[in-house]
Amino acid sequence: MTPDRPYFFCGVGGSGMLPLALIVKSRGAPVSGSDRALDQGRLAAKFDYLRQAGVTLFPQDGSGITSKDAILVTSAAVEDTIPDVQAARRAGAKHQLRAELLAELFNESPNAIGVAGTSGKSTTTGMIGWVLHALGADPTVMNGAVMKNFATSDAPFASALVGKGDLFVSEVDESDGSIARFHPRVAVLNNIALDHKSMDELRDLFRAFVHKAELAIINLDNKETAALAAELPVSRKLTYSVDGAKADLQARDIEPLSNGIAFTVSERNAAAPIRVHLKVPGRHNVSNALASIGAARAAGFSLQEAADALATFEGIARRLDVVGTAGGITVIDDFAHNPDKITATLATLHDFPGRLLVMFQPHGFGPLRLMKDQFIETFARDLRPEDVLLMPEPVYFGGTVDRSVSSMDIVRGVEAAGGNAHVFSDRAACGDWLVAAARPGDRIIVMGARDDTLSHFAAELLNRLTK
Repeated sequence: MTPDRPYFFCGVGGSGMLPLALIVKSRGAPVSGSDRALDQGRLAAKFDYLRQAGVTLFPQDGSGITSKDAILVTSAAVEDTIPDVQAARRAGAKHQLRAELLAELFNESPNAIGVAGTSGKSTTTGMIGWVLHALGADPTVMNGAVMKNFATSDAPFASALVGKGDLFVSEVDESDGSIARFHPRVAVLNNIALDHKSMDELRDLFRAFVHKAELAIINLDNKETAALAAELPVSRKLTYSVDGAKADLQARDIEPLSNGIAFTVSERNAAAPIRVHLKVPGRHNVSNALASIGAARAAGFSLQEAADALATFEGIARRLDVVGTAGGITVIDDFAHNPDKITATLATLHDFPGRLLVMFQPHGFGPLRLMKDQFIETFARDLRPEDVLLMPEPVYFGGTVDRSVSSMDIVRGVEAAGGNAHVFSDRAACGDWLVAAARPGDRIIVMGARDDTLSHFAAELLNRLTK
């Protein structure tokens, strides 16, 4: 990065933009930005937080970019018609993609840990960041979600941690292909499944990612990642497994608990296994924990040190977040948005009794079209006969889009397979149905991504149920 030039973040409130803006600010550059949600009067608390952090905010009308010295930062999804992009062109300012800037910072770090995979990136990044922080390594952490351990009343949107050590931990994204820009010393790969791109494209991207690393920490329980692990020499990989594969790190005796999950971890050639207690539930989080233990081992910490630090990990916002309980009905806010994540969420919730009322808002028409058959298969297989699926139309933030597949297609497919599913014209109608139909013992799950207002919707549901 160039600390003596001002950076302007278009969409500064976004999950990937906000933490990056704060990291750039911490490195001495003036930072400003705009956001459509700010102009619409939404998510005021997030923008108050940015102002308090020293980020100057402008309307998204181009008025914030007037100098050729400015560097405009946008996501790959921002179209050329956006006024900020047009203003940067008129001023002769440099335009840089978010992923390019993040990769610059990441690749400059002498000890960069990149966390990749179709599912679990944010949680694994948060786990690794917390373990390294708790053990005194003082890492910088770039995450796409709020890390509860670092969130305070003064920093409620703590998706970034600015450290002074040489460790830089970041989740890296395959959805736009930007993973190819990253050169990790340690590459963590959780899983590979259909999401955003074809399987052939995903295999190529993830293969290149792990082959660039000095050490790859790889899940053997996913057949795609296991195949990549087989390509690497023993000296350049550390493997892990929950399902009994012959891995360097193995989890056994998994025990779901009312306040999380417990398991025993053993390390190849280590003296004795160690019991680990997590405050976050689900077998998928046992897998994420093994990945974070692997990263801690790569950073020079012992198995016991990593396990002790993990016991105090509080979780990630919108990952099976319990909003509250009213009248015996529990409301849960969850980020699941692809088949793997949905399967993990439903499996975790089915460890305990109670009907599930799932409101799933797809995160775009494109992903819905790409994964239509997988969505139908997942809900038809993983919902129990008493469970109910509700779907509004996908979230839409503007631009050109192919609407040839809708939520109705998913609902019809689930119904045809014998599932109980309903489609509604909008989210408000889903909320009305949930409040009217929920009964004591039910759990309402608000499920979806790329829309911060889902959390507000979940809170409103709890408020209505309370009244």
